Amino acid sequence: MSYLKTVVLLFCVVFSALSVAGDGHDAAPSSGAKDMPGAKGVFAFQPSDWMEGKKTWWKDSDGVAPGVAGCHIGTDENGTPNGRMFGEACMEDGFLVESNPGKDVLHSHANDTGHPDKFDCNAWCVGSGNSSGMCTIAAAAPCEQSAKCVCK
Repeated sequence: MSYLKTVVLLFCVVFSALSVAGDGHDAAPSSGAKDMPGAKGVFAFQPSDWMEGKKTWWKDSDGVAPGVAGCHIGTDENGTPNGRMFGEACMEDGFLVESNPGKDVLHSHANDTGHPDKFDCNAWCVGSGNSSGMCTIAAAAPCEQSAKCVCK
């Protein structure tokens, strides 16, 4: 009986892991990040003033640049700023939330949901020839707060 319980438990654990891995919330790194060290992939992100069901337009101030604090600036479909914005951030696990695509590229977010990249700053810094690194809060006007990878 113990053997059967172990097999059933193992099946449940594997099935749960596969279900979570395939839920569509995480994906491969963006085209701008795919060849960069420390790139962990994109994930769904909704700004604090999320507008459900709306197609929104944005420009990124720094492109995919983990060593630069960036600001994601809301615009209309012609690129005129509309007052919405959010900075990059350090996640609870220490990864950097790095907005994309390229610098000043006008792009849309379906359902007001973006897909920024996650970066392991230590891996990015080591892969860039430094001894270590970490995610740190930084300024990136016009955003009140942003973040970047700082290398040692």
